[in-house]
Amino acid sequence: MPDVQVLSCGGTIASEPSETGAAPAKRGAELVEAVPELDEYATVTAEEIASYPGFDMQFSAVAAVAEAVESSDADGFVVTHGTDTLADTAYALSLLLDADVPVVVTGSQRRFDEVGTDAPANLLTAVRAAASPRFSGVFVAFDDELHAARDVEKTHTNALSTFKSPGKGPVATFTRSETHLHRTAESTSSDSASLPVAAAADASATVPVVHSGISVAGDELDRAVDAGADGVVVEGTGLGNVSRSLGDAVARAVESVPVVVSSRCHVGPTDQVYGTRGGGVTLREHGALFSGDLPTSKARIKLLLALSAGIEGDDLAALFD
Repeated sequence: MPDVQVLSCGGTIASEPSETGAAPAKRGAELVEAVPELDEYATVTAEEIASYPGFDMQFSAVAAVAEAVESSDADGFVVTHGTDTLADTAYALSLLLDADVPVVVTGSQRRFDEVGTDAPANLLTAVRAAASPRFSGVFVAFDDELHAARDVEKTHTNALSTFKSPGKGPVATFTRSETHLHRTAESTSSDSASLPVAAAADASATVPVVHSGISVAGDELDRAVDAGADGVVVEGTGLGNVSRSLGDAVARAVESVPVVVSSRCHVGPTDQVYGTRGGGVTLREHGALFSGDLPTSKARIKLLLALSAGIEGDDLAALFD
């Protein structure tokens, strides 16, 4: 029987109601005890990492999860987590861990005490994936699906099927008795395990996000740089283009800090086609980097952790090729 360790970080799955609103309260061991079917797939133990709601997750807890994985001999890991930043944590872990065992992040949209809760099923799916020798790397398990950390996003505020991998789909789906693989089982990407865990433990870099749109001016980006930002992610439109005024601000910003341009689109990579003010070709000539098919939130995580690790110049640019 494989050994699976549950690393509890809080979230809705661990929350209980109160007169002042729901908040994380259950310990990891309570989550495990609530789903006796887990024993059919693994010997499951639990360790407390943190007790944050998903919307207030901290990089220090991400680092603690990574350290717990690195120091354990378990055959697989399940990280229970709030859904709001669950995909962010999964991606950060994929940057920090060179895991030859599965690390599966899960949570729930409804608490254990709510009617129609998805908590037991999600925890069971996560343990099944973590106990399987077919998987290695970092994944998200939710609604009977397994997604690669780099690709998955939370797509709906409250639907139980909120986690999707736009344009790519799940790695696997789970039925009551079988696991069906749909694409490469390993959570692979060119930037996997490229950054030290200490980067998350420190996470000292400041990386704000500036959004483009109709008539967006460049003053927000100027203020961010003047306030001491270490780098900035600019969320562009389409292929990674921005308004002319914001494009001019990018030209000013890259003189002092790295600027990564992403796209507001959910599917498809950035590309440099347009040579007008704010166009991708012009932004590239100014010295901006581009996120490819990484969404804005993950581009920020990658840039923040890289800068916190002291990576700069050509080495930083190589991370965004």
